[in-house]
Amino acid sequence: MAPAHDGLRDSAALEPLHFGCGRAKTKAGNIIRDMKETKIMIEYVGPLEKQTLENTYFRQVLFTGPHSQLVVMCLRPGEDIGDEVHPHVDQFFRIEKGEAKFVLNEKEEHSVRDGAAVVVPAGTYHNVINTSKTLELKLYTIYSPPNHPDKTVHKTKADAEAAEALEHQ
Repeated sequence: MAPAHDGLRDSAALEPLHFGCGRAKTKAGNIIRDMKETKIMIEYVGPLEKQTLENTYFRQVLFTGPHSQLVVMCLRPGEDIGDEVHPHVDQFFRIEKGEAKFVLNEKEEHSVRDGAAVVVPAGTYHNVINTSKTLELKLYTIYSPPNHPDKTVHKTKADAEAAEALEHQ
């Protein structure tokens, strides 16, 4: 059994407690598999609530598998993700801290807070808005199938928008 740790790297970037694809050791001594072997993580085990609450980046991919992707997010007071639609991707959201308004199909609104979950089916326009004027919104989301390149980190919403603009050129 690998020794337990809090799942956090020394830097602000987050790392799962365990993910597997072969055999190698991280600096923390956790056993992982050789990423050259399969190029895709096959599992994630980690302190997800802690990682979500301690994350300060707009978006950070923690895990990418063949059929799903785990991402932690932090929205600043009043910030939103922007109205978007994923034609072939279902998306699950879990609010760990804060209050949010979900706007579905540009008209249906749902106010949610700590502990709430929202599932957005593929093809549904959606926006997530941090309704607080003073507190950050901490959440994680699961895309199925994956929606971002593995290991994506966008420190700010502006970074995310710039990266997405480049993808669509």
